[in-house]
Amino acid sequence: MKLVTYVYRQATAYGVHLGESILDLALAAELAGWSLPKTGLAAFIAAGPSALDIARELIAQVERGVERGGLAAALLPAKDVTLLAPIPKPAKNVFCVGRNYVDHVAEGYQARGEQLKLPEFAQFFSKPPTAVIGPNEAFFHDPKVTEKLDYEVELGIVIGARGRDIAPDKAFAHIFGYTIINDITARDLQRRHDQWFKGKGLDRSCPVGPWIVTADEIEEVGALELTCHVNGALRQRAQVKQMIFDLPTIIASLSAGMTLEPADLIATGTPSGVGYAMNPPCFLQAGDTVLCEISHIGQLSTPIAAA
Repeated sequence: MKLVTYVYRQATAYGVHLGESILDLALAAELAGWSLPKTGLAAFIAAGPSALDIARELIAQVERGVERGGLAAALLPAKDVTLLAPIPKPAKNVFCVGRNYVDHVAEGYQARGEQLKLPEFAQFFSKPPTAVIGPNEAFFHDPKVTEKLDYEVELGIVIGARGRDIAPDKAFAHIFGYTIINDITARDLQRRHDQWFKGKGLDRSCPVGPWIVTADEIEEVGALELTCHVNGALRQRAQVKQMIFDLPTIIASLSAGMTLEPADLIATGTPSGVGYAMNPPCFLQAGDTVLCEISHIGQLSTPIAAA
């Protein structure tokens, strides 16, 4: 199931992407005599398994042709809607994991002329809600703010079940689904401030989408392949199984003493191939387009525009 947040005729709603059409879940539930949250996808996620069961039954009704009757009003042409980030205004910062692929750690040390040392524990930082944008939304590059703008394709985890001190063997039970995140980074700010928040927290620096694929749709998370292209040229390619800290370790470590809640977003780290580590370094400029892709999830395109 591909869950989206979208704008249609100036109204924002959430639904299921069915290829050429989108099913407005809240409206479809109302037409069918059920009830789903009307306030957005975050509330739908928080509603738990019962909401997913209703969504599956509504999709089944559409597939059986019920849309010719009562559900027709809830079906919209996909070409007529504008997709937003699945969670357009997260209640919290987006949690992020740094330095989580061996080759990415290695390229960073090599670029700085230092000896390789792998992290012993997952390294966390965050991006504020104001950083979140959706597919095809532009990042506005202001050279007065940063001259070293970079990209990072990442697998995004969407938390479904609330939990604290989550054991690794229970971690997948807390995952609602997966999405794509581009951790756009101002490398000069990252180095200047000697921490990651400022360089990674600029407005519009966290493209997310194009949808959330529910966890049941992904048979083997480790086999998912991440790629990133800039202006059509391949820059990054890796599989999730190449992570230093796998998803259960990330969730267990992050939730230790800290509650994770439904619709929380976690970016799980990026592989090698980032611009600052190229020889010579190759940073993003206005006019560039970054295309992040993860197999079985989709594509997330972000144009870089002048401020």
